[in-house]
Amino acid sequence: MLIPNIALWSMYAVRRLACIGLVFAISIAAQADWPQFRGPLGTGFIPDGTKLPTEWSESKNIEWKISLPGRAWSSPVVSGNSIWLTTADEKGQELTAVCVDGKNGKIIFSKRLFFIEKPQYAHKFNTYASPTPIIENNHVYLTWGSPGTACLNTKTKKVIWTRDDFVCDHFRGSGSSPILYKNLLVLTFDGADFQYIAALDKSTGKTVWQTNRSVDFKDLGSDGKPFRDGDMRKGYSTPHIIQHNGITQLISVGAMACYAYEPLTGKELWRITERAQHSASTRPVYGHGLVYYPTGFAKGQLLAVDPAAKGEAADTNIKWRLKRSVSNKPSILLIKDHIYMIADGGVASCVDAKSGEVVWSERVGGNYSASPVTDGKRIFFPSEEGKTTVIEANPEYKVLAVNQLDDGLMASPAIHKDAFILRTKTHLYRISK
Repeated sequence: MLIPNIALWSMYAVRRLACIGLVFAISIAAQADWPQFRGPLGTGFIPDGTKLPTEWSESKNIEWKISLPGRAWSSPVVSGNSIWLTTADEKGQELTAVCVDGKNGKIIFSKRLFFIEKPQYAHKFNTYASPTPIIENNHVYLTWGSPGTACLNTKTKKVIWTRDDFVCDHFRGSGSSPILYKNLLVLTFDGADFQYIAALDKSTGKTVWQTNRSVDFKDLGSDGKPFRDGDMRKGYSTPHIIQHNGITQLISVGAMACYAYEPLTGKELWRITERAQHSASTRPVYGHGLVYYPTGFAKGQLLAVDPAAKGEAADTNIKWRLKRSVSNKPSILLIKDHIYMIADGGVASCVDAKSGEVVWSERVGGNYSASPVTDGKRIFFPSEEGKTTVIEANPEYKVLAVNQLDDGLMASPAIHKDAFILRTKTHLYRISK
């Protein structure tokens, strides 16, 4: 009886390995796209095996360059040979979806999805189209914040559903990008009036749950009216899904606090409050059993937090904090045992992820809003002046190249096969060897 059992087990093992291999192959194929803000995993990692150039300029390694309509800081997303973007006119009235052919740079689709008669105010540093779309299968989800969110079929280009009924005064313009989890599209609304997270059925656009932020900053002046509550209640961060100790958590950084929610219900699991924190703009990362996130403006810090917290988490859940040269707008990279980041003013740092100790800190120069990307060996820092500094992903600082384009980079890079897709303030580039 032993031999047949071994044979049966062997057949089972082969089939199981084949299935695992198939799932792995499908996973790798899916990662060949750049479907959301910060890439396939939302962490800024370029898919393995991608062969990208280290050097480029206006006259080197540019496969194509096209002018883009409108004014927008949203990052491009990629599925197959299609590149999707959002844009808006200067006044914020016309909110438009754009699709570009990744091979030749031709605009193959452009459609105004929303017309806003009286747009909210957006600071000149921001735009009316700053949140990045997200793609899954044959659907692209595009949002401009409370003015409008839409789902389109990427093949037929038909509009599946739209929403324009969310109430939120973005105060200086929206910035939080959507994420997907199972059947849900998750949107973030941290405004001067209301702060909440909403999850929609991605097939219909109907609200599944909506959870208000449990910390609402209201600093009253001597006249009893809110003082500076617009900025102090504002947020631009994009959430991130993690698995910790077998529990799925939606990590979302808002004004004054970082929150963890049950993604299917919106129930708050824990929060860590930092009253000096506002206008958080980065996407959190997870590794070594910790959540890492910059707290935002005012007294910006980088925190490492144990996500096994419950309720109003105590300082014991903050494993370390860094107060020097922390990025406010560019998201951070976690590469093996080190965190790499660039502060808005151009100081790059390498930090030990377990201890918070600064390994090196170097002035790169320039100003930064876009988030860096990495292939695990190189790190690409795109600046507001159009310069991209390439360094080794190494605890020893080494610059590999400095690349200059004609206009500034506010949007974060995307990847299409073996090419960078870079959106400057005015153009879209395909950069490859």
